[in-house]
Formats: sequence, structure tokens, C-alpha cells
Amino acid sequence: MESSPKSDYGSASSIHQYFLEWQAAGVFEQLWHASLLEYDELEGVTWEWQSLDGAMVKAPLALESVGSNPTDRGKNGSKRSLLVDERGAPLSIVPGGASTHDVKLLAATLDGIVVARPSGSPPPQNLCLDTGYVDGPAKREIEERGYIPHVRPRGEEIAEMDKNPDFKARRWVVEVCHSWFNRFRKLGAL
Repeated sequence: MESSPKSDYGSASSIHQYFLEWQAAGVFEQLWHASLLEYDELEGVTWEWQSLDGAMVKAPLALESVGSNPTDRGKNGSKRSLLVDERGAPLSIVPGGASTHDVKLLAATLDGIVVARPSGSPPPQNLCLDTGYVDGPAKREIEERGYIPHVRPRGEEIAEMDKNPDFKARRWVVEVCHSWFNRFRKLGAL
């Protein structure tokens, strides 16, 4: 007779208690940091082009970092602000309430990168964003951190690709990473 996961790992409440302890001890962030170092060794973190955006997620049972979700009739939700490298590897994730504007999470997201940038004279860092980050304070936050902002309205990259076959769309990688977190939502809640 096969054993069930419950008997192999313990009760759900015990597993959840360990999860909370590991989260408080920073185990998951340490794993993320170690994974990014390995990724950097194997592929190389692409610091030259990065992409940042926020996404709302439902959080009906969450107690922290929630707010009413304006797109879901005031139900609880959260926002995930995410910075990725050119290939879509997550470099920084910052949670916030669903009704928090993306710009309010911008500085924390840019400052929350879990691996150190290379020392010496790094290449210019380009940051791809959507029009939610077009205002003056956002541009200032971006430039203060040494980024060159590339703010494009929706569909502009697609139109550019149609006109110029050599053009490489760059902002979409953050959307792919958000989608991946949504499909594996337990990871995105960490």
C-alpha cells in the first residue's frame, strides 16, 4: 500500500508551521540567492537590460501586504513588484497591497536585488517599463540608481518589431515571469 504525502511529511499544520519558521529565518531568500549565484555562473545575469512591472494577485486569506483589489470588487489582493534580467530571471520581488500604485513599490524593488551587481565599471543598465512609470518621481528614482529608463506604451514594441526585424522586444520578459509565478502561485507568495 502506498503511503500518502500526509503520512510522509506530517500534518498540514506542522508543515505550515515549518514553512513559517523557514520563511522567518530567511531560508527561501537564501535559496533564491544561491540559485541566482548558480545562474550567474552558468548563464550570467544580464545586467545590461532589465525589466520591471507590478501585477495584482488575489489573496483572499492573506493578512499582511493586502489591500482591496480595485479590479475585483474590493476583495483582498496583493501586488507583486518584480524586477528581472534580460532572460526573465527574478532579481527582486516586493509585495504590496493590491491598490498600491506600481510607482510606490519602484524604489524598494530596485533596491531589493538579492545578488550583488558586478564590481568595477559595469555596462550601462537599461530598465524597461510600461507607462505606469512615466512620471517625474519615478524617472528620478530610476536614474538615481544608474539606470537608463525605457518606458514604452502597450503595443509599441510589437509595432516596432513589425517595422524592424532586428528590433528585440525586452519588456515582455517580466510579464512571462509574472505568469510563471501565477501558475506556481505558492512560490510567488513567498
